[in-house]
Amino acid sequence: MATAAVEERQLLKTLRWWDGFVIALCNPGFLLGSLGFTLGIFGAAGSMILWGCSAIIGMLQAWIYSEPATMFGHRSGGISLYAHEGWRRYSTLVGPLAAFGYWIGWSVVLSIFGKIVGDLATAQWWPKSSWTVTIGSNHLGLPHFIAIGAIIAVWAFNIFGLRPAVWFSYVCAVLLMIPLALFIFGPYISGDWHSHNVHATFTGPWGGVKLALVYMFILAWSTYGTEAAATFAPEYRDTQRDTHRALRSGAMFMLLVCLLVPLGLGGVTGAVPSDVAEGQFYTQAMQTIVGHGAASFFTVCIIASLLLSMTSSTADASRALYGISRAGMTIKGLGALNRYHVPGRAMTVDMVVNILLVVFISSNLAILYLSNIGYVLCHVFALSAFLLLRRDRPNWPRPIKVASGWLPVVAALCVLNAVFLIVGALAPKLNGYGTWTDFAIGVGVLVASLLLFFFRRIVQDGERIHWKEQTPSVPEGEEAAQLGVPSGTGMGGTAPVAAG
Repeated sequence: MATAAVEERQLLKTLRWWDGFVIALCNPGFLLGSLGFTLGIFGAAGSMILWGCSAIIGMLQAWIYSEPATMFGHRSGGISLYAHEGWRRYSTLVGPLAAFGYWIGWSVVLSIFGKIVGDLATAQWWPKSSWTVTIGSNHLGLPHFIAIGAIIAVWAFNIFGLRPAVWFSYVCAVLLMIPLALFIFGPYISGDWHSHNVHATFTGPWGGVKLALVYMFILAWSTYGTEAAATFAPEYRDTQRDTHRALRSGAMFMLLVCLLVPLGLGGVTGAVPSDVAEGQFYTQAMQTIVGHGAASFFTVCIIASLLLSMTSSTADASRALYGISRAGMTIKGLGALNRYHVPGRAMTVDMVVNILLVVFISSNLAILYLSNIGYVLCHVFALSAFLLLRRDRPNWPRPIKVASGWLPVVAALCVLNAVFLIVGALAPKLNGYGTWTDFAIGVGVLVASLLLFFFRRIVQDGERIHWKEQTPSVPEGEEAAQLGVPSGTGMGGTAPVAAG
C-alpha cells in the first residue's frame, strides 16, 4: 500500500547577518518614538546619559544572548525561548510568562508607532483636519485611521514571507539614515545647535534617582531591542556567524545613536513641552534646521523609520508566539506556518490586537507602560536562565560561548533589570502617563498567558499540568540532528567561537 508523506513546513534559511542588522534598525525608530519625553524631563544632557546607559545595558545583553541563540539555533522564539529552556526544570510557568511578556512588548509597537505616523502625517499635511468618529469613550480622527492603515500595510508586507518584509525594511532603513544624519550632524552645520539648550535635570524622590530608574524601565523597551536579531537565528544561512554579527553590529550602532541624537537634536529643541513630546516636535525641529520646504521630505523619512520599526516588530513578536507554541507553552493554533513559511496566524493576532488598541486606548504612553512590565520581566527571566543553563547543561553544544568572566556581569544585569521592573512598574503616577488600570492590564496579559498554558496542556494535549520538566543535559534525537551533533553526546559540530 502506498502512503503519502506530508512535509512539515519549516522556517527558511534565507537571511545573512546584514539582514539581521537591518531588522535591528527598528531600535533607532524606538528612540525617535520616546525621545521627546526624556528631553522634556531630563534635558538634552540628562537624556544622553539615560539613553546611553540604557543602550550600554542593551549592548552587553546582546553579547550575552549570542550564546543561547546558537545553543538553540534551530528553534524560534528568541530570549523568551532561552528563559523557558533555563527555567523549565524548576517551573514550567516561566515559559508562558516570558513569551507573552516578550510578545506584548514587541507587538504594541504597531499601535504606538501607527498612531505616531498618523499624528506626524496629519500635522504636516492635514493640520486642519478635525472630524472624529466616537467609539466608546474614544474619539477617532484622521490620525487613528492612518494608524489602522499602517498596521494593515505592515501586516501585509510580513504575511507574504520574510524576504519581502526584509526588502521593505531595506528601503525604510535607507530613509531612516537621513533624519538620523540630520539630527546628529545638521544642528552643527546649520548653526542651530546652542549649548544653553544642553543641560541635565534630575529632580524628584530620592534626589531624582527614583524618576531616573522609572525611565530606565521605560527606555528598556527602546534600547534592548537589538536582541530581536537572535529571534531569527533559525533563518540565518550560517546560524553561528550571522547571529553573532547581527546581534553585535546592531547593538553597537544603537549605542552610537543613543548618545549622538539626544545631544544634537536636544541642542536645537531644548526642553520639549509635554503636549508635543509624542512626535509633533520633530516637525518644528526639522523646519528650524532645514526650513519649511524640506520638512515634508524629512517627515516622510521619519515615517519610513517608524514603518521599519513596525515591520521588524510584527516579524519578531509573531515568531515569539510561534516558538512558544511549538514548545507546548500556549495554544496549538499559533504554532503553524503559512504557505510562505512565516507564522501568519500569530501575525494576524498581532494585527487585530493592535487595531483594537488604536480604537479603544487613547494614550500611546499608557500602552508603552503596560507592555514594558512583561518585556522587562522577560529579560530578568532570560538572564537568570543563562546562568541556570551554564550550571545545569555544561555539556550542551555552544557554538558561541562567552568567557566565564561574563557570569558576574550577567548576574548584575539580572538584578539591575529587576530593580528597574520593581521601581518602574510600581510607580505609574511618577512616570507621568501610567495608571494603576494600565498596571492591571499589563499584569492581566501575563495572567492570560498562564490560562492559555493550562488550556493547552489540559484541553488540547489531554495531559496533566507538569509544574516541572526533566531537561536533557545534551541534545538527543531529532534535536541533535538539527544542531548537527551526535545524539546524546553534546559534541561535534563547529568549534566554539570565543566571545569576549
